[in-house]
Amino acid sequence: MGTESLLVFIIIGAIAGWLAGLIVKGFGLGLIGNIVVGIVGALIAGWLFPRLGFAIGGGIFASIIHATIGAVILLVLIKLVKQA
Repeated sequence: MGTESLLVFIIIGAIAGWLAGLIVKGFGLGLIGNIVVGIVGALIAGWLFPRLGFAIGGGIFASIIHATIGAVILLVLIKLVKQA
């Protein structure tokens, strides 16, 4: 993975984590937390969506949406675990 790819990966993770934090109220994780949530969310969505037969498409915008949906799933799961 080149430096440019890594930078794009981190930026998409940060945007996705930030958007997921806005969607799931009560989660302000800061820049590093948003990046981690976005990247883990992208991994979750990348694993889950093909099994469900769900595809968004290609490109950066689709990657952001993909990672955001996965990050929302992650934040909802974290919220449920904290409440239990």
